[in-house]
Amino acid sequence: MITENQKKRLRYKMKNPLRMVIFNDQNLHTVGQFRFTPQSLFMLIASVVILLIVAVILLIAFTPLREYIPGYPTGEMRQTIVQNALMVDSLESELAVRDRYFRDIRMLLAGETPPDETTSPDTIVRLDQIHFKKYDHDSLFQDQLSREQFNLSLNNQAPDRKRGISELLFFPPINGVITNHFDAASGHFGVDVVAKKNTRISSVLDGTVVFTGWTMQTGYVIEIQHEHNLVTFYKHNSELLKKAGDKVKAGEAIAIMGNTGMETTGPHLHFEMWQSGVPLNPEDYINF
Repeated sequence: MITENQKKRLRYKMKNPLRMVIFNDQNLHTVGQFRFTPQSLFMLIASVVILLIVAVILLIAFTPLREYIPGYPTGEMRQTIVQNALMVDSLESELAVRDRYFRDIRMLLAGETPPDETTSPDTIVRLDQIHFKKYDHDSLFQDQLSREQFNLSLNNQAPDRKRGISELLFFPPINGVITNHFDAASGHFGVDVVAKKNTRISSVLDGTVVFTGWTMQTGYVIEIQHEHNLVTFYKHNSELLKKAGDKVKAGEAIAIMGNTGMETTGPHLHFEMWQSGVPLNPEDYINF
C-alpha cells in the first residue's frame, strides 16, 4: 500500500521541472533545449494517443477501409440486407391484404357485409340521420333503375342462377388447352388453361375490377365484377395490367399468364366464375 510520504515524493517528481538539451556533436554548440515536467509529458503523450484513436475511428467510419475489417459487411452484403428487409416488409403487407381478402370473401359467402376499412369514423352517418325524399320522376325510368341496380346479394337459393347469363356472349379469357376441369366435389371451382408463355389474359365481359393483388397460394390474382351478380377470377398471373376500380371491356387485356403462387406446377391460367356466391362451370359458357 502506498504511504503518504510516497505519494508526496511521486507528486514532487511529476512536477519537478526537467530540461532536454540538444548539442551539435562536432562542436558541442547548443542546438535547442526543451523544459518540461513529467506531468506535462504524460499529458502530451495521452493527448497524442487520443487524437490517433479518434483519427483511426473517423478513417474507418467514413472511408471504404471499414470493409477490410474482418466481420464487417461489404457494400453488396449491406444492399442485400436492405433488400431482404424491404421484401419482408412487403410480404407482411401482402399477408395482411391476403388475410383481409379471405375474410371479406368468407363474409360475402356467409351473406354478411365486409367492413369498409377506408371509411373514417368521423364520416360514418347514423341511420337516424338519413332522410329520404320522395322520387317523383317518370315511373318507367324508376323501373329501369331497379333492373340495373348493382346487386351484391349472395343468395344461394336462386331458382335458376343460369338465367340471364346464358344469353350473354363471353369472350374467352385465353385460348389454350384445358388441363384440369371444373370439379366442385374436389374443391376445384374453376378450369386450368395452358397456353403459350406470356399470353395475354382478357376479361370475359364488361365489368369493374374489384380486387388485384398477390396471395401466397394463387400468386397474382385479379377479380372482376360483372352484371347479373357475376364475378370472375383470374389466378397465377405473372403480371397484372389493371388495378382495383378500373372499368374493363370484354376482350380487354387485364393480365399476363404466369406461374405464381404455391398451388401451381407450371404456367397456366386458373379461371373461375361465381354467381350469387355459387361456382359455375366455365365450360358451360365459354369455348376455350
